[in-house]
Parts: sequence; C-alpha cells; structure tokens
Amino acid sequence: MRDWLSTDPRHYQIAVLSTLILLGVFHFGFELPWWHVVGCVGSTLTTQALADKVLGRPFDLRSPLISALSLTILLRTGSVTLSIAAGVLAISSKYILRWNGKHIFNPANFGLVVLSTLFSAAWISPGQWGQAPFFALLLLSLGGVVTGKAKRWDVSLALLGSYAVLVFARALWLGDPMTIPVHQMQSGALLIFAFFMISDPKTTPDARGGRLIYAPIVAIIGFTIQFGFYNSAGIILGLILTAPFVPLIDRVFKNHQYVWPRHKSSETNPASNINKETNHASFIPAE
Repeated sequence: MRDWLSTDPRHYQIAVLSTLILLGVFHFGFELPWWHVVGCVGSTLTTQALADKVLGRPFDLRSPLISALSLTILLRTGSVTLSIAAGVLAISSKYILRWNGKHIFNPANFGLVVLSTLFSAAWISPGQWGQAPFFALLLLSLGGVVTGKAKRWDVSLALLGSYAVLVFARALWLGDPMTIPVHQMQSGALLIFAFFMISDPKTTPDARGGRLIYAPIVAIIGFTIQFGFYNSAGIILGLILTAPFVPLIDRVFKNHQYVWPRHKSSETNPASNINKETNHASFIPAE
C-alpha cells in the first residue's frame, strides 16, 4: 500500500487539490455549494466510465477525479447544470481531441475555457485565491511534491521564470515599484496553474527540451492576454491556445510519451526499465 501511494503522482495531486478546496471553503470563505461539487465530480467520473466501457478499457477514477477537482477550484457558476456540463466537456475532450495517441488539451483547462466562453453564467475565477505570501509558499511546497513525482519540475519552473521576467520587465518599463510584480508572482491562481495544470505530464511536450520551449510561449501569450487585453484568466487561456502546438513540438523534440507508473516496484518487475529523463520505473498503457 505504501508503494502504491508513493509511486503514482496522481495520489499526491488528489490529496493536494482536495486540501486546496477545503482551504478555500473554510479559510478563504468561497461559496461552493456541495451539490455543484457532487455534480462536477459525478459527471467527470461517469463520462470516463462510459467512455472506457465503450472502448473496452479498465476504468481508473484518478485522472477524471483530478480534472473534477481542478474544475471545482477555478470554475464558478450559479447553475449546477453547467457544473455537470464542465465535467462532461473536460473528459470528452480526452477521447475526441487526440493526436498520435495523446489527448491535445488538458481536460480541466478545456472544460474551463469552453464553458466560460459559451455561457455568461459560468466564469473562471483566478482572483479568488488572492496574493498571500503564506499561501504562495504553501502552494510552492505542495506543488513541488506533485510535479516532482511526475518529473515535470522543468515546465513548472520554466513557466514561472518566464512569467516573472515579463512582469518585472513590465514594472521596470512603467516605472512601477518592484512590490507590484512581487505581488503578482504570489498569485494563488498562477501557482495552481503552474503546478497542477501546465505540469500535466499527459499533455505537455514529451521531451525536456520541448517543455523548456513550450512554457515560455504559454507565459508570453498568457501575459499578453492578461495585460494587453485585461483578462485576469490570461494564463489559463494561454494554455488552451498553445496546446495544439504540442504535437508539432513533439515531432521536433522526440521522446517517449509519459505513462502513469504501476504500483509494482522495479525490483519485482524485471521487465521494467528506468527512463533517464522521466525516471519512472514501470508503465501501464497510456490513457
């Protein structure tokens, strides 16, 4: 059981995202009706279960649960129907929008952007997390555990580093005090995005070189949308706009696709080989 819990990064991600939701409700005072949570979680799990049944694949609740928790954290709507629709859209994108055996969009990102674009009654709420230094430090610590387990520290740090360069350069250009970009880098939504969305190993470029190119592109587009078009969800929109370029990056920077590790250790499975870059020891078929 200990090996099973410690091997797969999704277990950490579920724990951290659940903690963030509880923190949001009980500490930050988010108005998050329980029936919206049940509707969103239920629709994501049901959609995945039905799709897996049609395709004859075993059902695994971990990935859709992560998508549901991510939607719960960032999506706001007064309609439980739209909460349910968000889960259906997110999971459906995994099975319909694919290239070379890999889904193109991060499911939660897709559900957030499409739903908030189509319906005025649904919106992305990145500002709810505020800019608290303590919360920023907490997210960096928790996010580091998750991205470290998934071997995606590189894309998270490249995103944050690129975004930091942009906001500090903007402050210098405008003559603003440095406290402003420091405040902006402490955004809870930015850190959630960096550690729990762009770091998704199933939708980022497979090779490290590709990820180090991809992250700054997302940062530049997100920065432009946020400060050029005054949209606070710019970084989230930047991810969905750049996701279709990942297959092209994968063609240039070739590497094996990431697959979730088994809970069996490499010591008991002689057929498993450790990949030097991803450093995960044994594999299951990709979702």
